[in-house]
Amino acid sequence: MAETSGQKDVVTAAVLVIGDEILSGRTKDKNIGYIADHMTAIGIQLKEVRVVADDEDDIVAAINALRKRWDYLFTTGGIGPTHDDITADCVAKAMGVPIGHHPEAVAMLEENWKKRGVEATPARMRMARVPEGGMLIRNSVSVAPGFMIGNVITMAGIPSVMQVMLDDATQYLKTGKKMSSVTIDCGLPEGVVADMFGAHQKLFPDVPMGSYPIMRDNKPTTQLVLRSTDPARLAEAEAGLRAKLAGMT
Repeated sequence: MAETSGQKDVVTAAVLVIGDEILSGRTKDKNIGYIADHMTAIGIQLKEVRVVADDEDDIVAAINALRKRWDYLFTTGGIGPTHDDITADCVAKAMGVPIGHHPEAVAMLEENWKKRGVEATPARMRMARVPEGGMLIRNSVSVAPGFMIGNVITMAGIPSVMQVMLDDATQYLKTGKKMSSVTIDCGLPEGVVADMFGAHQKLFPDVPMGSYPIMRDNKPTTQLVLRSTDPARLAEAEAGLRAKLAGMT
């Protein structure tokens, strides 16, 4: 059964993963799950994830679609020093603003390069380019920053760097009520409980419910998951469902 939701008045987000290497299979994404866990923990509901190649038109179209539909859009990948790192340019184009070297980003990077004895080449300087009006997102791992402009938060694709950027960006985000969940191992095949479970969902349209078939000891069984930002309502839906399941076993 697909998970449904009647939630309203919540803070929402989407993730846009950018990079040919993800779609080719060369790089396995490790960021989506981390971002999803983080969003749940702070009270933001992740509603959509897209993956696009390093194509300017596709990236711009995806940015505009997602930033307009959800409260926040997090992008990962494409902010390094190479020619195919075009995310910053695409965000600027989507937002309708120019892009240039951010003075603070330049200063941070040049200081870091000087300490390391690294030359400030034009390629490396690309990592200091930020759309006009963008605010820097700090990177305590490798210094090169991400940025936030409007409701778009642009982060690196390298997991360790993305994670510290996400931590820094969190202070600027509005959050909603935290989502709580209950998982019930019902011990019955999904087909057996489907009708009852669907009817129960209709009684609690404000409590998202999902069923997930699994094999246990070579037998089909099902996990039923209920989610809500209202603990009392969640408890009521859980109690009713458990009572119905008890009558089926």
